[in-house]
Formats: sequence, structure tokens, C-alpha cells
Amino acid sequence: MKKDRKTKYFPLFLNVEGKKCLVVGGGQVALRKVKVLLEHGADVEVISPDLCAELVRLADGGAIRAFCHEYREGDLANTLVTIAATDNEDTNRRVAAEARRRAVLVNVVDDAENSDFIFPSYLRRGDVTIAVSTAGRSPALARKLRTRLEETFGDEYASLALLIDEVRSEVKKQGIKVDGDTWQEALDTDLLLSLLKKGEREKAKASLLSNLKTKHLS
Repeated sequence: MKKDRKTKYFPLFLNVEGKKCLVVGGGQVALRKVKVLLEHGADVEVISPDLCAELVRLADGGAIRAFCHEYREGDLANTLVTIAATDNEDTNRRVAAEARRRAVLVNVVDDAENSDFIFPSYLRRGDVTIAVSTAGRSPALARKLRTRLEETFGDEYASLALLIDEVRSEVKKQGIKVDGDTWQEALDTDLLLSLLKKGEREKAKASLLSNLKTKHLS
């Protein structure tokens, strides 16, 4: 079933670590998708009669499993995510059709109508990930917006996420229950980021703990 071009995509961060993800195609487009999946710890298989040099290198090094044949019915068995990245529209459509029969999430490159999901443009700072999507209408705009965000979000955001996680654990150990609104009021991100940039991590931690306790008791 084709998707309405006005589809509002549900933003979802999916855990693919250790899970079988299949890329059908062996060119540069397929390679880019393989790299993204590997970056996130997926168990990657590639199916294509021809593989670009870097995919061959990844297969030879054991990073991926490659099967050098044309796509055929049944290749999607036990797969969480499938990406159809061939230059043959009929093959891509057949991959998408099998994926739907098997309830496998599928992305058909450059064909949002036949895809269950699309790839956002994203940036990562440690455990902080910011994804930008234009619902497939303008990947160039998504990339431009991501580039602007990269100028704003530095590595200190990775440190801040770790600091907040540490403080959350300490607050729980002390038996203090803090709701979401209190956290928002206590998080003086400008101050915390400024302290982290200067290397004053313990001062930042003490400040956050103090704010939480103050807001919790008020």
C-alpha cells in the first residue's frame, strides 16, 4: 500500500544492536546505509551480485556478511530492518512487498512512498542525538539544518548528559523523588555547560544537586 505524501512520520530511536539488518544492493548508496547500521551495532547482511570495493573489504574483514547473488524471495527471513538500495526499481518494489508480508520494516532508497521509515540527518554528541527530517521532501535541507546545529552543540553536551545521569542515580539513592517539571526547573543548562567547558565538573554537579533539592523542597 502506498503512503500518502503528507505522512507525518513518527520519530523513533530504534535499537538495532545485534539484530539482523539486510541491505539489498552493492553500490555506494548501499555502502552508506551499511555504514550507518554498523555504527549502531547492527548485524549486517548484504545481498548483491556485485559489490563495491569497500563492501568487499568489509565482508573480507568480517564486519558484514555478503551474499553475491540477485535478491530472491525468502532473503528477508528473520530480519528486523531491510533497506532496498539497488538501481532496479522492480527489485526494490519486490523487496518492499516481501518486507510487508513478513512485517519487516523497510526503507526503499529515494522512494518514501514504498518505505516504512526514512533516514534522518543526525548529529551525535556522546549519548545526545539530534535528528532532523523533512519527511523525505528535501534531504538537502535536513543536512543544512543539521550542519547549523553542529555549530551550536559541542562536546560539552555529551558531558552534560553523563553528569545528569550520575546525579539522577544519586538522587534516587537518597530516596528523593523528582518529577519531570522539577527537573526542568532545576536544569540551568547555560550555567552547567559553562562550568563543564571550563573543566569544573564537580562544581556543575554540586550546583545541579543543590537546585534539585531546593526545587524539590519548595
